[in-house]
Amino acid sequence: MYRNVYKYDDMKRKEHMAVRENVGWYLWTHQLVEVKGEDTAAFLDKLFTKPIANLKVGKERYTTMLDENAEIIDDVVVFRLEEQRYWVSTLFATYLLMWMGAHKGEYKVEFENVTSQYHMYAVQGPKSRDMVNALVKNNVDDLKFFSFVDNEVDGIPVMINRAGFTGEKLGYEVYVSADQAEVMEQKLKAAGEPLGAVEVTEFQVMAWTLPTEAGFYYMRDLRHTNPFEVGLEKGIDWEKDFIGKEALLKVKKEGAAREMVGFTVDEADIYIRSKHLGGPGEAVYVNDEEVGRVSKFVYSYVQEKNNGYILARKGALKVGDHVDIHGYEAVITETNFL
Repeated sequence: MYRNVYKYDDMKRKEHMAVRENVGWYLWTHQLVEVKGEDTAAFLDKLFTKPIANLKVGKERYTTMLDENAEIIDDVVVFRLEEQRYWVSTLFATYLLMWMGAHKGEYKVEFENVTSQYHMYAVQGPKSRDMVNALVKNNVDDLKFFSFVDNEVDGIPVMINRAGFTGEKLGYEVYVSADQAEVMEQKLKAAGEPLGAVEVTEFQVMAWTLPTEAGFYYMRDLRHTNPFEVGLEKGIDWEKDFIGKEALLKVKKEGAAREMVGFTVDEADIYIRSKHLGGPGEAVYVNDEEVGRVSKFVYSYVQEKNNGYILARKGALKVGDHVDIHGYEAVITETNFL
């Protein structure tokens, strides 16, 4: 009999619930591409669907990058560090640099992978502000979501960003020079100890169980989709030109062919193939007709049941529907489970 790899794992449960109920922290360095030059804002506006030129210094924006067919080829966060200097946070820096090189044209910009220069620690959960305030020289009480500011930790320069990949209302990211990482980890432990903070060590918690409960995607969930199919069309700047705009306008006019929906399965000790682990994912049928494939299948410690996403034909699955997936009864839900 299959035994659920999440439900009975006490360490995963402890680390996950620390973030939901108290505070958890962990190394969560994404790849960083630095872009600078007098045409940087215009260049990034060409690459990404949401507006970049109107970002203020100290602000960031989550956005998608499309190919000419309007398929998502990356989802990133763009930071405006200075008027003509930005960071693009991605998991695919090598590919992003190639894409930038292919579309640089006459733009006066320079870009490089600076990932090796920095470490980033996530501090997430209801008491994350208390933990960060115990760590830094200047408190972060007034720091708004998707904003960042320079600060210090016992004389060590850091950048504090209010954001996260957990779905928590309170969450921060601490960027520090890579050569200070060992010292910073000790300081994080010391700041977190009086609060009962837990260091999250399980990748499955960082990348799968926490984000999935909040309806967040990994790029593997988005591959070969367009923004309308996965609910990422909000905030697209239709007034500017961007790669894939013409094809995406066609989708906007005609409607998306597919949509991402959530689902839960109460039965614990089961296994359903999902695309996030490789392959096409388990087929989902309605009246013996395939209507979608399972994109993600993990576990919700908050709900105490299996949960995930299905990329389905538009309108084929509605919230509350009961469907059979690989012999198990599943209930269709929204993609946010919190």
